[in-house]
Amino acid sequence: MACPRPLSQCDPTPLPPGPPAGRWPLPLSRRRREMSSNKEQRSAVFVILFALITILILYSSNSANEVFHYGSLRGRTRRPVNLKKWSITDGYIPILGNKTLPSRCHQCVIVTSSSHLLGTKLGPEIERAECTIRMNDAPTTGYSADVGNKTTFRVVAHSSVFRVLRRPQEFVNRTPETVFIFWGPPNKMQKPQGSLVRVIQRAGLVFPNMEAYAVSLGRMRQFDDLFRSETGKDRYQPPARSLWPALCSLSAHSAQRACCSQHALL
Repeated sequence: MACPRPLSQCDPTPLPPGPPAGRWPLPLSRRRREMSSNKEQRSAVFVILFALITILILYSSNSANEVFHYGSLRGRTRRPVNLKKWSITDGYIPILGNKTLPSRCHQCVIVTSSSHLLGTKLGPEIERAECTIRMNDAPTTGYSADVGNKTTFRVVAHSSVFRVLRRPQEFVNRTPETVFIFWGPPNKMQKPQGSLVRVIQRAGLVFPNMEAYAVSLGRMRQFDDLFRSETGKDRYQPPARSLWPALCSLSAHSAQRACCSQHALL
């Protein structure tokens, strides 16, 4: 409606501010969408922060129960098993004859079944040792320059009995002074009717000079206890039912009882 008075006397009605130059107001629907999107983003950030704080609290509460006081270990060392106290007389049962296992060597060399000695030319040094202990069917023929030929004791697991006895020229006749120590499940090694015992006894008929012993049940129990204390596993309970003490470990412990000093050649 026009003002009836002169323009100079009229009070003009203020107009609402317009948009800045070059900009047009956004449609209402678009502004609502942007506001909704901003709210969703803020909600997502809040949820993430809440989850991180919750995880941090849970981790802190669990860690508080697992604090280990290292100061309590000062002056404490693990006491090794005194293998010197293990009796040698009842630790090994003669399979052939009524002989007693030789109980003392001043120096022993333990030669394991690995191939790490190849190319070392340690054969002469091994030959000079008073007693040499080998394992299973580890051969010496063709490798004497590195591992020597002398074999005082050969420790044989029940699973390797046939592999050893099928090659008598390598393991029995080549070093007739060798003493065989067999070990394995009691039903195979400690009973007269055990199948492996009969096989070893038949081999003794063919080779009268062969000397063989089986690890006694009492000694195997000692090794079981030692195996459990060293590994935390019980071979009589699954899944460790098939875990017999390592052959190298058994040989080393036997050597520690029978020898004044030992040298392991891996």
